[in-house]
Amino acid sequence: MGFNDGLAMAASYYAATANPWREQPALEGEREADVVVVGGGCTGLSAALHAARAGLSAVVLEGGRVGWGASGRNGGQIIPGLRKGAAELVKLYGVERARALLDLAFEARDLVVGMIEAHGIACDLRTTGHLLGAVKARDMAWMEAEAECLATVMNYPHVDLLSAVRARGEVATAYHGGLLDRRGGHLHPLNYTLGLADAAMAAGAVVHERSEVTSLATTGGVRVSTRSGAVRARHAILAGDALLQGLCPRVNQRIMPVANYIAATEPLPDPAALIPHDVAVSDNRFVVNYYRLSADGRLLFGGGERYSPEPPNDIAAFVRGHMQAVFPQVHGVPIDYAWGGLVSVTQTRLPHVGREGEVLFAHGYSGLGVVLSTLAGKLLVEEILGKHERFELFADLEPPPFPGGVALRGPLHVLGMLWYALRDRL
Repeated sequence: MGFNDGLAMAASYYAATANPWREQPALEGEREADVVVVGGGCTGLSAALHAARAGLSAVVLEGGRVGWGASGRNGGQIIPGLRKGAAELVKLYGVERARALLDLAFEARDLVVGMIEAHGIACDLRTTGHLLGAVKARDMAWMEAEAECLATVMNYPHVDLLSAVRARGEVATAYHGGLLDRRGGHLHPLNYTLGLADAAMAAGAVVHERSEVTSLATTGGVRVSTRSGAVRARHAILAGDALLQGLCPRVNQRIMPVANYIAATEPLPDPAALIPHDVAVSDNRFVVNYYRLSADGRLLFGGGERYSPEPPNDIAAFVRGHMQAVFPQVHGVPIDYAWGGLVSVTQTRLPHVGREGEVLFAHGYSGLGVVLSTLAGKLLVEEILGKHERFELFADLEPPPFPGGVALRGPLHVLGMLWYALRDRL
C-alpha cells in the first residue's frame, strides 16, 4: 500500500515530533527465546514487556520501525470501552458477561495511564475526557439509554449525557448532544509506542527493526524466519494487525484492513475556541469523524470514507473537506501534516483474540486500538503463563470470517461501506 512507505510516515505530525529513538539492529542469524513477537506496535511491545517481567525471554521482530503501523499513526484517542455499547452487549450476552467484558475493557484505560506514569513516558497524555457527538436528533434516545445502562447496570458512573447546549460548550460544532466519558482523553501515540519499547527493552526484551517476517513454521516447535535470520521459540505472538500479510489464515479471514487518513493544521491562534476543555471528540457516524488538539495547539482531524486501498493523491485536500464541514471556522487554515495508514476491523467490531497451538494473536480493535492493544498484549502473556480466564473472555468473542474469504472481503466491504455512508447522510 502506498501510504505504508517511509515517506508517508515521515509526513506525519507524530514522526515530526517523536522522542529520540535509537534504531534497533535487524535480526541476523539464529536465536532462541521463550516468546517471539511479530510486530513492534503496542500489542507486541506490551506482550514483550509483560513476558519479560514474568521472567520469559522475548524477541520482537518489526518489519519496519517501532510504531511504523497503526500504533504510531492513529488518532491518539483514549476511548474507554468497546465498539459495541453497554446496552447492546447486554442484549447479546446478558448482564454478567457484558459486565465482565466492559470491566476488562475499562481496565485497558487504566493500564495505559499506569504504563505512562510508571515508565515516565512523555507522550502528551491528557485525561480530559472523550465526547461522542450525536449527529442526528434521534441519536439522543439511545445515548440516554446507554448512559443509564452504564451507570446502573455496569456500575460505571463516569459518563454524562449532554444536551446540545452542553455539547456546544465542549466543542464548537453543531451536535444534538452527546456522551461525555470523563475517563477518556488523548495522547501522542508514536511517543507512547516508543516508550513501551524502551520499557520492554529495559525489562530484558530484545527488539529487532527492519526484520520483516517471511514465514512461520509450527512443526517441531515455533520457528519464525526473516530474510536474514530466524527465532525458534516456545510461543509466537502475532501482533501485526492489518499488516500481518498472510502468516495466519485464521486471522486474515477475520479482519478487514481499512485506510485511515489524518491531517494536522498549523498551530491555531486560539485552539480553545474549538475545543474549550481539550477533550478528544468523535461522532457516531458509521464512517467516523474524530479529532482533538495537539499539545502545541493544532487541530488533528481524521475522517471521511474511501473505498480504494490506494491513498488519495492529496491526503490534506481529502481530509480538509471533512474538517471544514465540522469546523467552518478553520476554512483556509494551512495544513502542515497529512498522513495515512491501515487499521483493521472485524465483522462484529469486537477484537479478535485467540490462539492456535502455541501461536497466539490479537487484532481487529476496530478503532479502539490505542487502549485495547496494550491490554491485549498483557492478556496474551497471561494465557502463556496458564492464567486463562481473562484471555478466554475475549477469545470467546471470535468474529466470523468475512464472506468469501480474503479474496472477496474487499469488494463486499466496499458495498457495505457505501450503504452505511449513504445512511450517515440520511
